[in-house]
Amino acid sequence: QVQLVESGGGLVQPGGSLRLSCAGSGIIFSISAMAWYRQAPGKERELVAAITRGGGTTYADSVKGRFTISRDNAKNTVYLQMNSLKAEDTAVYYCNAGRPFYNDYVKGNYWGQGTQVTVSS
Repeated sequence: QVQLVESGGGLVQPGGSLRLSCAGSGIIFSISAMAWYRQAPGKERELVAAITRGGGTTYADSVKGRFTISRDNAKNTVYLQMNSLKAEDTAVYYCNAGRPFYNDYVKGNYWGQGTQVTVSS
């Protein structure tokens, strides 16, 4: 069983920054692309950013230019750096491990528990 644990969420003012972390089992970071999702109350869970096994990245239009996804396989961790935060970024953020051995990201079956991000003045 693969376990993913998110951390780093919290309360920030508009324009502020947070860095989320997702730590997982060692093997997952060598065989899977990774992604961050978010879910606001009453809304569907949406893909925010993804990173391939080779380090290529993609972003939702709503966060492009503000968020950066990265990975450190040696630390078994994927990050989401969030800058210039807006109230509409408020959501629970989840990480997901993509399908094993797929180079590009395809949603997989392993999720973290989520970490709350609240952007409010």
